Amino acid sequence: MNTTQFRWGILGTAQIARKNWQAIRHTGNGIVAAVASRSGERSRQFIAECQAAVPFKVIPRAVGSYEELIADPAIDGLYIPLPTGIRKEWVIRAAQAGKHIVCEKPCAIDAADLSEMVAACQEHRVQFLDGVMFMHSARLPLARTLLDDGRTMGEIRRIQTAFSFNAPPEFFTSNIRAQGALEPLGCVGDLGWYCVRLALWAMQWQTPLAVTGRMLAATIPAAGDCPVPTEFSGELLFAHGVSAGFYCSFRTELQQNATINGTLGQLQMDDFVLPFYGNEATLETRNPVFRVTDCDYSMEPHLRRWSVPEYSNSHATAQETKLFRAFAEQVRSGKLNEDWPRWALQTQTVLEACLESARTESRLVAVAPFAPR
Repeated sequence: MNTTQFRWGILGTAQIARKNWQAIRHTGNGIVAAVASRSGERSRQFIAECQAAVPFKVIPRAVGSYEELIADPAIDGLYIPLPTGIRKEWVIRAAQAGKHIVCEKPCAIDAADLSEMVAACQEHRVQFLDGVMFMHSARLPLARTLLDDGRTMGEIRRIQTAFSFNAPPEFFTSNIRAQGALEPLGCVGDLGWYCVRLALWAMQWQTPLAVTGRMLAATIPAAGDCPVPTEFSGELLFAHGVSAGFYCSFRTELQQNATINGTLGQLQMDDFVLPFYGNEATLETRNPVFRVTDCDYSMEPHLRRWSVPEYSNSHATAQETKLFRAFAEQVRSGKLNEDWPRWALQTQTVLEACLESARTESRLVAVAPFAPR
């Protein structure tokens, strides 16, 4: 048994990195060894604030440049939460330096860039994973069992997801997610990534035959920038008449719903991205029965609640902790998980096709199939 701690470097000091500092602390198999920013002072401030809240026994080192952290031989893997617009360069440089990579999503500006990033990881035999935490929740295997048991759901016919939050006015002028140079995919990359990922997972990684997209709202923060989506809807059309719709927005109150409808029933998750606070992750299935007896009409819900013991956050069992724990275990195994980068590239490709549709009057856009698993 390998008891050596996986030594993480955090490349950038984005807000989400604070959550994942804590996730790494709870893994039991990893430590944050160093944090890099473009200035040593900023790195030191980030470390001091995180260390005060969730301390490591050995205080991580503050590094004043990305280059220095990437070149550090005392680092096994990097968590990279840098803005999408500048991420490609640093992922490729990290791969060339032999560093394993957990990459925030959206992983790249487009599928061509992500293909280069994944190719660099493959060439240098390093693991790549995107930061979709719900993929590591114990709730997903439970949902998979219910989808596949032949009794609860039957055949999948329709998937519907929504992920949104209502941002304040200053968000659209000051937050990087509304800036074309740094986050050109806007809400589609920030929120729609999760929606498309859930649909692909539910469909056992089938690629949709075609997609459509509609940009419901956008902002143009600087002259010459392309519109940054702030409200968007998309439709994925799979083989055999199966469809999946998604909605993502910075302009609608917080929601994160997923509904999978089958020929026999329905599976519902009201918190599929960020689990509601508590010590279990839940979902519901419904198998309604409609009865008519003379003048009496009744609809029986036949609802069942399912759960797995898993804390929502800030715990050894939380999904973000499981992501970093599983990543370190995968690297320590000496084998690369080839599915992880493929899932990221498939998600990016589908989202890109949805955006292409939205920018061409919502025309139907075909999606090239991915190689089978």
